[in-house]
Amino acid sequence: MDRKNRKGRGRVQMTHDAKQMTRDAKEITRTAQDEAATSRKAHWKQDPDAVKADILMVATEEFAAHGLSGGRIDEIARKTKASKRMIYYYFGDKEGLYQAVLERIYLTLREHEDALEVENLDPVSALARLVTATFEGHANTPLFIRLVMIENIHNAAYLRRSEIVPRLNRTIIDKLEDVCRRGKEMGLFYDHADALELHWITSSFSFYNVSNKATFSTSFGERLYTPEGQKQLMKRAVDMVLGSVVIGYVPEPTP
Repeated sequence: MDRKNRKGRGRVQMTHDAKQMTRDAKEITRTAQDEAATSRKAHWKQDPDAVKADILMVATEEFAAHGLSGGRIDEIARKTKASKRMIYYYFGDKEGLYQAVLERIYLTLREHEDALEVENLDPVSALARLVTATFEGHANTPLFIRLVMIENIHNAAYLRRSEIVPRLNRTIIDKLEDVCRRGKEMGLFYDHADALELHWITSSFSFYNVSNKATFSTSFGERLYTPEGQKQLMKRAVDMVLGSVVIGYVPEPTP
């Protein structure tokens, strides 16, 4: 066999080997995908609640970062153990998933407030505790703040669809109403003390502290966002609320 023919046959063999390697690689990929799909299906059947919780956790970060319109189901599926099909199975569509995220984030905040046992505290201490808890709860859940900002862009359209959130939000008002009632009966609160107004004042202070952190600290420096600065702001919030309804309330002087 001459040299030219040997080269030709060599090239044919190399081409054949390359095609076989490609076929083998595709087969390995298909096998891996099939195994992954089988594993996911087994996980869905074994612990569907854990799968849903995983989806909601990742979706919360995705929607908080990119909003409803910018959030991508593909990206959520990539970061979870679920496929797009399973996300749609559990939540219907992207809007359904977004609403479920809103309900979950509200539940997290309200559970923090519900855990407070203020019924046995005197009214002034109870109100101070609720204000402190609201400030801390907002500061510790920046994703909640971002999602509420996004939902306000949508004029609360998805919040209105929820049957869960109004019931969740009622619990903090119930606590404040009880505190106001006891405070008035004991002659400690002014007659104008109103639970909804107190919640609005407290939430406004606590929400702004997180929602405007980036622009405020860029404009005026980081002093209020140091641990000591945040502690001082929380005290100011308590003083402001108590000063509005507690008869004769005098804030403790700042050290």
